[in-house]
Amino acid sequence: MILVTFSFGVLADELWEVTVTTVALKDVTKVFPDGTVAVDAINLDVNDGEFMVLLGPSGCGKSTVLRMVAGLEEPSSGAVLLGGELVNDLPPRDRKIAMVFQDFALYPHMSVGDNIAFPLRLAGVDPAPRDEQVAGVASALGIGDVLARKPSQLSGGQRQRVAMGRAIIRRPGLFLMDEPLSNLDSGLRAELRAEISGLTRELGVTTIYVTHDQAEALTMADRVAIMRRGVLQDVGTPTQVYGRPATLYVAAFLGSPRMNLLEASVYVHLDRYVALHLGDQALYLPWNDIRTRAVAHYHGERIVVGMRAEALTPVSPDAPGDVLRGRIRYLEHHGHESLAFLDIGATAVVVDEMGGPADSGSAEQRGRRRLGQVVQRLTGRVGEPPAEPTPHDRRTSVLSDPGRHHRRAAELTVRLAPYPAVAAGHPLAISVRMDALHFFDERGDRIDVGWR
Repeated sequence: MILVTFSFGVLADELWEVTVTTVALKDVTKVFPDGTVAVDAINLDVNDGEFMVLLGPSGCGKSTVLRMVAGLEEPSSGAVLLGGELVNDLPPRDRKIAMVFQDFALYPHMSVGDNIAFPLRLAGVDPAPRDEQVAGVASALGIGDVLARKPSQLSGGQRQRVAMGRAIIRRPGLFLMDEPLSNLDSGLRAELRAEISGLTRELGVTTIYVTHDQAEALTMADRVAIMRRGVLQDVGTPTQVYGRPATLYVAAFLGSPRMNLLEASVYVHLDRYVALHLGDQALYLPWNDIRTRAVAHYHGERIVVGMRAEALTPVSPDAPGDVLRGRIRYLEHHGHESLAFLDIGATAVVVDEMGGPADSGSAEQRGRRRLGQVVQRLTGRVGEPPAEPTPHDRRTSVLSDPGRHHRRAAELTVRLAPYPAVAAGHPLAISVRMDALHFFDERGDRIDVGWR
């Protein structure tokens, strides 16, 4: 047990006794009765006092993970540990957690004060200290003047604060939040993002926060765990998962606008450079670049090259260096900037199925199928995955699944001034920051070239 100073509003001088909890998921799998694999062998550790965000599209299994930690769902296999103790069979009321739901889950027939006080009433706290604690929490959250109202008389933001107050007053060791801001307007979401992250850090309580909104994840989290179809794709700080995504899926999922993902043929010119052919154009990695040796292993093969919009700069048509040239297909105006979509004669790699259920079948079968589901088939050949891939096959074999990924002409997304003096059909030359490129193999795994 530790003492954490809660420094909001009238609670500035109070000491809150909080049980700080670690969370560990060990090979946790959840299979529903119909055979749907909602969570597939997840391993994840959440540290004391850490704000961990589970990020992914609808249906990827993140809420199921949260419910298993809460005890509302039972894992099909694997272990859930809180504070180092196995809790698979421990009921929710004994796990010292507080959960905030997307729909707030307030009691409509109770006043705000009674909603916040409800956990204390269940715990048998006397009315006088109970009312004092409710007043303190409500004041800290800016809802001290609405304690007598019913939830139906409150705005969405006020209802969210009531739900937070009911969770906080329990002094939990673990906060679980399931998309608590998704029903609010964008301005209020931005305001409450700062409030929630600041509040949980002041309390020092371990928090697991579920969202499909990458802005929430990147701005609030200490670390982000990104899920796809029940499988954990990447875990790291916001800087790490954005700047060095572990898989093609993570690269495609994070960022606005999305990362440009292009099919590239690799040709090694020993002791000189590695050429990355993008259609009729090429970029060149010098031989003294630390990344060149890793990419050179794919000589004669195709890989995926990723480049974010911030790595691309418009230049004059005759500019020297690493430049790609094309014509503008269309423009999008966003007020503070414009986005140009440029045809450079290259082929895009499109990551489909951002959500959906996880694969069924044995772990071996799922693993083999996933080999063919990560990237657009790069050679255009149609075929089934081999029964037992060899090490070479694992690296280079093209395992098709036409319904999941497809090829199309690349539209290179480039940031321009708010209302540029160009239009659709105009030629444009783009300088490429070679140190900001990302590389992925056919399976969608990062070609590990170290931290840039």
